[in-house]
Amino acid sequence: MIEHVFPSVIGQRSLFGSLEPEYDASFSELTRLDLDGRTWVDHAPGWLTGSDRMFDHLTSELPFQQRTGIRMYDRIVDEPRLSAWWSVAGGQPEPMPILREIRLLLADRYDEPFDSIGFNLYRDADDSVAWHGDRHRHVVTNPVIAILSVGAARPLKLRPRGGGASLGWPLGHGDLFVMGGACQHEWEHTVPKVRTTSGARLSITFRSV
Repeated sequence: MIEHVFPSVIGQRSLFGSLEPEYDASFSELTRLDLDGRTWVDHAPGWLTGSDRMFDHLTSELPFQQRTGIRMYDRIVDEPRLSAWWSVAGGQPEPMPILREIRLLLADRYDEPFDSIGFNLYRDADDSVAWHGDRHRHVVTNPVIAILSVGAARPLKLRPRGGGASLGWPLGHGDLFVMGGACQHEWEHTVPKVRTTSGARLSITFRSV
């Protein structure tokens, strides 16, 4: 059970989080924000109901690991979050059948294969990821990255590459957030440390690798 592995992750539940997971195939609450002439983000709050059930299942079943030897500014450290991965190339089904439905729905909407899913678990207020652009921007031009956040809300921030004023969204409880256009090339994003949090957040990230 999750309590034995990650004792700090059980937190405040969302109002509809205990329902059977179900997504909004119509994207009725989705809005697009153009960050500049080449970059956009889509945001659909509460796109997935039953997010607590998905959180509980995935954090109980996925083989999370902590990456080591990560360069963070001028230091080599252990990454302050846990991660797990799934890909079409691995030949195994998605960890939950609904994730296949979501992956194919997003692939159709954004005209992307979305053949990979990354799972990043932010266990507490100290877990984080530094400012960065996703690495596969080096092999894919203008990659679209879709993030489904379950568990407690944590801020995700964006800023122009190299610094500048940032924008932030408190993502959790089934929110969908999609970054497109030149976002990975010309902008950076982070999940910063926070003073307090009501529980853990699991970021489910769909990519075309």
